[in-house]
Amino acid sequence: MKGGARFLISANPFSRASRMRRFRQIIINAVAGVCALLTCSGTVLARHAALQNSCFPPETLKAVPGERNTVKANRTYDESEKARQLYEHAPLPPDRRGSIRRVDVAGGRKAIALTLDMCEIRGEVSGYDGGVFDILRREAVKATLFTGGKWMRSHLSRAQQLMSDPLFEIASHGYAHRNVRKLTGEHLDEEIIGPQRAYEAIREDVSKTQCAKKIDNPMQSVAPRISLFRFPFGACNEAALSAVNAAGLAAIQWDVSIGDSDPGSSAVVLAARIVRNAKPGSIIIAHANGRGWHTADALRIAIPKLKARGFEFVTVSELLELGKPVVAATCYDSRPGDTDRYDFLFAKKKGTDAGWLPAGIAAEPSASQSRKKKAPPASGWSPHVEPFRTN
Repeated sequence: MKGGARFLISANPFSRASRMRRFRQIIINAVAGVCALLTCSGTVLARHAALQNSCFPPETLKAVPGERNTVKANRTYDESEKARQLYEHAPLPPDRRGSIRRVDVAGGRKAIALTLDMCEIRGEVSGYDGGVFDILRREAVKATLFTGGKWMRSHLSRAQQLMSDPLFEIASHGYAHRNVRKLTGEHLDEEIIGPQRAYEAIREDVSKTQCAKKIDNPMQSVAPRISLFRFPFGACNEAALSAVNAAGLAAIQWDVSIGDSDPGSSAVVLAARIVRNAKPGSIIIAHANGRGWHTADALRIAIPKLKARGFEFVTVSELLELGKPVVAATCYDSRPGDTDRYDFLFAKKKGTDAGWLPAGIAAEPSASQSRKKKAPPASGWSPHVEPFRTN
């Protein structure tokens, strides 16, 4: 017998010595699994956590009542992101060009990626579902956050918190959630590059704060640029897909949609969809900008069940390193062509952007949606709060 296998065999398997050997082996395996999950970057993760601990007291990370509500008729943050010199990027590898739906994970590892869309159109300010992040932090669950460039600006403090949290990876969901199939030229460029500009500007501002300067090389663990992109509405065409890849961004779709954009689906139903459909290499889509109904409660139910089945949560970037991406030539929700409907779904009014609708929702309202459950009234909460401590 070689290696650890000999620890599992004894003349008397019920002896105290045998039990201790088995216990030690379980601990060794667990430590190895944790190391693999965290990509053995303990020092980097500790430094990353130190940045957040230095700049944000724990109570500032918690959900705030009313914060998830959308504020209508608010154009405070409608201005386009200012141009800036961006970090250079390497060409996207050929195996990651196209629309990535999931990953074929090698070695039987049960890794999955939870993704949360956080987008915002011009003319309003979307919410922040703090309850979702309270649960993820409590459960130590990693997630990739597809944030809009405008959303980052209108939720500056929250964006900084998420950027400094070792559990979360920041990705792009376009600048103002416009259908890129209908955009060309500088408008297409703004939707793709705008979030990159916002992210790098915010990261630079973080590095200059007094709380960050207390830490040795605090920005080492905060990626200098965004490397992942999710198309608004999950819709693209050949030109937009090519432009995203040319910008050094991998286009990430999903293979599991929890359907939290339907107010008629309960947390139990949403959780069941996650648990039933998740498989090794899955990319799961949900929402954390207040547009998802019962998302936090669904995750509270689903996460323990998935963990009990042996699933581990990793970021999308980590998932891509664990196997071969499953790539499609087009972007779609559940079948090719189903997101093309967003070309005609909204009647665009002069001077405004097209309406907002999350990926995965039917063009025609379902029976459950027709019940028209209303969102709670907006509170007096302001989404723009003073970021970071000053001492």
